[in-house]
Amino acid sequence: MLFRSLAGDIGGTKTLLALYQFEGADSPLILLRSQQVRSLDWPELAPMAQEFLAGESAEAACFAVAGPVNNGKAQLTNLPWDLDQVRLGQRLGVDKVELVNDFGVLIYGLGHLQPSQVAVVKPGVAEPEDTLLVIGAGTGLGMAYGVPTPGGLVAVASEGAHGEFAARSQSEWDLRQWIASDLNISRVSIERIVSGTGLGHVARWLLASEAPASHSLHAISERWLNPSPGDGEADLPAAVARLASEADPLATKALELWIDLYGSVCGDLALAGLCRGGIWLAGGTAAKLLPHLQAGHFSRAFLHKGRLGAVLNDVPITAITDPAIGLYSAACRARMLIA
Repeated sequence: MLFRSLAGDIGGTKTLLALYQFEGADSPLILLRSQQVRSLDWPELAPMAQEFLAGESAEAACFAVAGPVNNGKAQLTNLPWDLDQVRLGQRLGVDKVELVNDFGVLIYGLGHLQPSQVAVVKPGVAEPEDTLLVIGAGTGLGMAYGVPTPGGLVAVASEGAHGEFAARSQSEWDLRQWIASDLNISRVSIERIVSGTGLGHVARWLLASEAPASHSLHAISERWLNPSPGDGEADLPAAVARLASEADPLATKALELWIDLYGSVCGDLALAGLCRGGIWLAGGTAAKLLPHLQAGHFSRAFLHKGRLGAVLNDVPITAITDPAIGLYSAACRARMLIA
């Protein structure tokens, strides 16, 4: 018997939708069609999904959303949509619908990844009976734990990235204080620094404290912080990564510090969940900064945990390099809802 599932990856800027076909719980997912839609062109998700289905049916649907999901309901931070999986199911005519945090949903796709979709950051041996961690720095810092059960991995969403940033040195404390002052905030979370946006803040701190006025990043930093209509979009984090690859001293220093902080935070979160099942790096930076993640700074900071560093010695770290993993993982979860 053939089944169909609807998968969605919902973001503030764009939403990805896909319709899959499969025969059973363990059969391959066959992509029938997919579409990228501008999120703000629609008042809510239901009519967008209805137009995409175009009268076709699906037995299950799973939508990955950027933010916490409580009792089947979610409100996106950067999109004026209030989502309710029960109402969605009724409007779409789909019996089984689930909303899942966009990092929590990745847990369901891990077991189906192919070698071409991943890259080794730190070799090791995963303990299949232990918890694993998926974490990814993009615009923000998302994370989720995967807990093994007799029925397979269960995703446990987390907002651990909003914990307090802990400086390990005087220079990191100076960075923390500068960001608090620059952004006019009293509390600096991990995500403020360990995220793609955070890489921009690290670079701006170095520009303010030690760069000559002639440095090329000054102009990009100003446009990134204060974009003007028609001036073109300035991507400071991307510019930092590009200049670091060209051996620019300030960009290299910014990126190395950021990579080091990312590795340290991953180690902290791995210890918090005793994640001997492995660490998976997702998000936009996993593929874009892969050579830097593999260079050694990340792993050394990950392992630098004093008396408990030995607990993490054998934990493997793997980067997910496929940008469509969120949509595919949602499809894997929808298939599970039918089985």
